[in-house]
Amino acid sequence: MTSFSPPRPDLPRPDLSAARPAARVAVLLPCYNEAAAIGQTVAAFRAALPDAAIYVYDNNSSDGTTAVAAAAGATVRVERMQGKGHVVRRMFADIDADIYVLADGDATYDAAAAPAMIARLADERLDMVVGARQSEVQAAYRRGHRLGNRLLTGCVAWIFGRSFSDILSGYRVFSRRFVKSFPVLAQGFEIETDITVHALELRLPVAEVMTAYAARPAGSASKLSTWRDGWRILTMILNLARTEKPVTFFGLFAALFLATALGLSVDLVATYLATGLVPRLPTAVLAMGLTLVALLALVCGLILDTVTRGRREIKRLAYLAQPAPGAGNDGAPPA
Repeated sequence: MTSFSPPRPDLPRPDLSAARPAARVAVLLPCYNEAAAIGQTVAAFRAALPDAAIYVYDNNSSDGTTAVAAAAGATVRVERMQGKGHVVRRMFADIDADIYVLADGDATYDAAAAPAMIARLADERLDMVVGARQSEVQAAYRRGHRLGNRLLTGCVAWIFGRSFSDILSGYRVFSRRFVKSFPVLAQGFEIETDITVHALELRLPVAEVMTAYAARPAGSASKLSTWRDGWRILTMILNLARTEKPVTFFGLFAALFLATALGLSVDLVATYLATGLVPRLPTAVLAMGLTLVALLALVCGLILDTVTRGRREIKRLAYLAQPAPGAGNDGAPPA
């Protein structure tokens, strides 16, 4: 018979957490003509996260951005397809890490907030922490951009039931599970909306913290067009509503067509009941046609909802195929 001896309380127990490797942190900085700001941005993140790997992906800059980034100590790579969405897609595919910090290379985001964002991601086992922008400097966050952000944020909240206070923030911290299971479809500045909707659609564990937002340094200019990029973001929200909430999207059209058909039919029905005649045949045909279109829209929504559920299950399985945050290490940022 094998005897069992309980562990002696007077003997020291090994510290198993010390044997776990520290989490690998990668700072991702997409850039386009940011020579005036990228050196300052790299230096700020190097000071905040001294053990992190810092990657600058240049997007066809013509002002020497790559040389300045390399001189600042970043690993510089190039993405030729123009657009921030293309750059983020390449970054997420190429870089291997446990925790990813995504920011812009224009020195507007507070690099000193990164350790706290990483700590929250690790402590709460989250998949994304969004750095919501907070600034008292009018030049840093223009009034038109604030208003557009509120409108777009409201649209996302109305469509998907919940949202963040700043869906367009480019300052985010991700788990490896999120990055390696996220199918990047956006091409330009609508990438932040794509990321936000993906997290809301799969109901991933996320959080939001307020972070300082500064004005660009002298010589740096914004690449964001208020109207053009705002329209692209709004278009993406509508497309995502169509693909992710098809019953709601097509149901609204069905309700509109059906209400119009009923409105046209009131007098026709009253006349028919009184005289037994339908004197306005074109109106009757139009009402019938609108009713058929409404039924067709509703059926399309129901069919596409089945397809959407299948796609969502596939996304969820791809997400679950990745290790959970903290698996294989203690999830803590490097010292």
